Amino acid sequence: MPLYYKINTYGCQMNVHESEKLAGLLEGMGYICCPEGEHADVIVFNTCCIRDTAERRALGNIGVTKAEKKRDPNVIIAVVGCMPQQDGVSQAIREKYPYVDIVLGTRNISSLPEEIGKVLASREAKRKKSDKRYRGADTRLPENYLEIDEATPTLRTSFPNAWVNIIYGCNNFCSYCIVPYVRGRELSRSMDKVLDEVKRCVDDGYKEITLLGQNVNSYGNDLSDGTNFAKLLHEIDKIEGKFRVRFMTSHPKDLTEAVMDEMAASDKICSNLHLPIQSGSDKVLRDMNRRYDRARYLSLIEGLRCRMPDIGITTDIMVGFPTETEEDFLDTMDIVERVRFSNAFTFIYSPRKGTPAAKMEQIPYAVKQERIGRLIKAQNRITKELSDAYTGGVYEVLAEDVAPKYEGMICGRTESGRLVTFGGDPSDIGKFFDVRITASRSASLFGNKEEK
Repeated sequence: MPLYYKINTYGCQMNVHESEKLAGLLEGMGYICCPEGEHADVIVFNTCCIRDTAERRALGNIGVTKAEKKRDPNVIIAVVGCMPQQDGVSQAIREKYPYVDIVLGTRNISSLPEEIGKVLASREAKRKKSDKRYRGADTRLPENYLEIDEATPTLRTSFPNAWVNIIYGCNNFCSYCIVPYVRGRELSRSMDKVLDEVKRCVDDGYKEITLLGQNVNSYGNDLSDGTNFAKLLHEIDKIEGKFRVRFMTSHPKDLTEAVMDEMAASDKICSNLHLPIQSGSDKVLRDMNRRYDRARYLSLIEGLRCRMPDIGITTDIMVGFPTETEEDFLDTMDIVERVRFSNAFTFIYSPRKGTPAAKMEQIPYAVKQERIGRLIKAQNRITKELSDAYTGGVYEVLAEDVAPKYEGMICGRTESGRLVTFGGDPSDIGKFFDVRITASRSASLFGNKEEK
């Protein structure tokens, strides 16, 4: 009988890529991805704790597996990732969800096969009445743990895109953010390792490479060989083949002229940048410990658009930080109107235990909700106006997937990151097409392939 696994992923692109590594580990043990409707022998929850909503969603789904465990006591349930890496959370999971077999933090997910082996050995010993149930190893590794696991296999699931980690951890300690506490300090991979992985992905037919890091612009700061992000981009651009390069996430305080120059000069690096601003208020930015002000951010936008007039710029905006006044919020609205982002990922601030902002006096939820409603309305209008400007133009699009809502159509993105839906079939995925835009709808564009 085949053994099946199921991985439930929450959070960012880094978590998606780490789930690919978890899948690689499980398939190396002989497990197979669970088909729809089949029963999984191993269920893994790869968790996120960046916001309260992500944590509650994961915990709710972990709770649902209690019934599954009751039906089949042999199923192995593992909770891994950012959530258990927080102080006290691992123990809380073990106490509240005693049917969970394995709990692992962010720095030791590669030990999953070993932990599964110990659970199975423990069950066998228990059947022989010679041992008690195995309750798992130490979940959390120390924050100063300085080791990169280059040996973990990856089962890539995002064709034609390949995720490539270039740096782990974060040194910024924004006052609202839990990431440095659960991901540890910044640790860059060697440039040779990154370049080798990118080359392998291109040779394997991947057409888009996405470089990942909590702050990609910090790449190389911890190395002693003069490596930096601009140099990495320059070397990647030399790799032969038809492919695109994107990267995320960039911190404005570390975005350099050299990086912008490399983007503009390259025919592989997309004219597309995700540059989180979080707030348009200088006071709030100081309270957030972001280490830039609105003038610096606007100067970066000007520098990018001078070099790449058609660049697509997206951002993250937080509403309801504890010290945000109505005047501060209006400063954010002003930035949105000035910059005219292609899209903005907007969210309401939620306190994260252990961060400085969580100890501040909080803004009433109703105020946050009203503000984010205004922000979303303004950004939606801007996004639609920018989308309308594409109509009639021809753009190169990489076909990425079957369009979920439109039969006989596929979807992909322009170099600037705009989603385009157009006629095609699954055999087109991974190919580049010139597409004439015929209509726009909010952030989405629609078009037809151009005959060559």
